[in-house]
Amino acid sequence: MYKNLAATLVAACVAASSFAQSSATPPAPSPSPTKAAFVYVTPVLPAGWTRQHEEGRLQLERALGAQVQTVAVDNVPESADAERVIRDLAAQGNDIIFTTSFGYMEPTLRVAQEFPNVKFEHITGYKQTANVANANARYYEGRYLSGIAAGRMSESGVAGFVAGFPIPEVVQGINAFALGMRSVNPKAQVKVIWLNAWFDPARERDAAMTLMDQGADVLSFQVASTAVMAAAQERGKMAIAFHSDMRKDGPDAQLLAVTHHWGGYYSQRVQAVRNGKWTSGDVWGGVKEGMVKVEHFGPKLPKAVREEVLARQQEMAAGKLQPFRAVQADIRDNQAQVRIPKGAQLSDAQLLQMDWLAEGVVGSIR
Repeated sequence: MYKNLAATLVAACVAASSFAQSSATPPAPSPSPTKAAFVYVTPVLPAGWTRQHEEGRLQLERALGAQVQTVAVDNVPESADAERVIRDLAAQGNDIIFTTSFGYMEPTLRVAQEFPNVKFEHITGYKQTANVANANARYYEGRYLSGIAAGRMSESGVAGFVAGFPIPEVVQGINAFALGMRSVNPKAQVKVIWLNAWFDPARERDAAMTLMDQGADVLSFQVASTAVMAAAQERGKMAIAFHSDMRKDGPDAQLLAVTHHWGGYYSQRVQAVRNGKWTSGDVWGGVKEGMVKVEHFGPKLPKAVREEVLARQQEMAAGKLQPFRAVQADIRDNQAQVRIPKGAQLSDAQLLQMDWLAEGVVGSIR
């Protein structure tokens, strides 16, 4: 997950579509298993942020079989503990270490300096060195698609969004969700509550209850537990799952899930280590790359809406639909300032410094 990004994010984090390959002749693949380690910021729960990375690790094991040996350490705080755990994993002879929370960036970089022969992959970060690469997913693409479903299903025209920290990735998601809603209901509103925390189930639930009290009949969120989904189920409202399928917590509430998938990426990167072709770089994958999907549709969502959302997902995969492309009119913020003129589209650099809330979003960035 994330904490506040530095002002240097844009210059450091403009995403590349793929990693460059070294022109030097690589060594022969290692006959022994490649050792891959994973560091998680929360416990491995049945659903959520860490669950998706754990599923990616398991997919890696299935894909490479005896060619890989993995280990995972969960519930590691973004503190001095993180550096200690990462250093221990490097000292234990792991060939590649995946650190899966934004707050692990500086600890990863420090340990990488001490272990130049170990490869490090920081998920959600933006700083690279010769042996530190990073990757992230375009979650906002799934947010837009989920907004279409929310806009079709909401009777009040008001959705609620429980948000972690006011950083560009979360702001992208809120804005894309609002734009998706307003593409089918131009009067829709999205009310936001910031928690300044990623994993606090009790406060997540309280925020969800407050938003429903304020008229929201559909909830979305970017926090790490299933508490918002459970609250929607309790109150007979609807919710968009994030990270994983959460129908176990919201069998009636869940409309769909915005999911992210890491198994293919992890397998590719470990195989590159085995082949001697690993290089540092930066990936930002989305619907087109299969890293982000909308799926796990709930029973309340009519077939027509499901088909509409899936059709828009296909258009997005083909490059025909971009959430932050102004096609028919200017895209404005909630202070009526034009942010994307008609005919224009935000660049990755602009997305990565997004610090405004779209028209229809009730709230502010603080």
